[in-house]
Amino acid sequence: MTEQISFGAGEFADNPEPRCPCVLLLDVSGSMQGAPINELNSGLTLFRDELCADSLAMKRVEVGIVTFGPVRIEMPFTGAESFIAPQLHSQGDTPMGAAIHQALQMVDDRKAEYKKNGISYYRPWIFLITDGGPTDEWKTAAAAVREGDSSKKFAFFAVGVKGANMDVLSQISLREPLSLDGLRFRDMFKWLSSSLKSVSQSTPGTDVALTPPSGWTSV
Repeated sequence: MTEQISFGAGEFADNPEPRCPCVLLLDVSGSMQGAPINELNSGLTLFRDELCADSLAMKRVEVGIVTFGPVRIEMPFTGAESFIAPQLHSQGDTPMGAAIHQALQMVDDRKAEYKKNGISYYRPWIFLITDGGPTDEWKTAAAAVREGDSSKKFAFFAVGVKGANMDVLSQISLREPLSLDGLRFRDMFKWLSSSLKSVSQSTPGTDVALTPPSGWTSV
């Protein structure tokens, strides 16, 4: 079931800069209880602080958060200057397929808002982080991801922490999924904020070369 999101009409008049949207698709299922969820929360706070240290990124980067276990829009697209890191709590199973569909819908809705208001935008990012495997039907979502990424509607990244089903992630993402060494969420979010800042300083429509941080390995 898709949630309806409304956006403030005045936001684009106040800030006509091109937008760099990023959806964080975060696994908060029961297996994330304890140290993993605590480290994830700490990483989100660092992510926010890093973005806010860059004046251009604050105007251009927009962050949306979808959590799953169950699927929930934790935060609709929000400018970096207004982004407050939520405190996430672990619960439930891993409905990854439904969560991916929700993230794709968010991206489509936001792009429609940009077009309606004459705002240029960078290729949206969807950034999936999980420590498990899907507990729902996921192949339809995988097909949608691969079609959308290959046609440059968005860029999809998958990151698996210990316990993640990397084989499934490799079937979802066109890019090789990356394996996070231990619980180095802070390093990962520092890399993500740095990458988004680099993208936000480029011209919309151009590709920016990205290098994975140390501690990550491809499958």
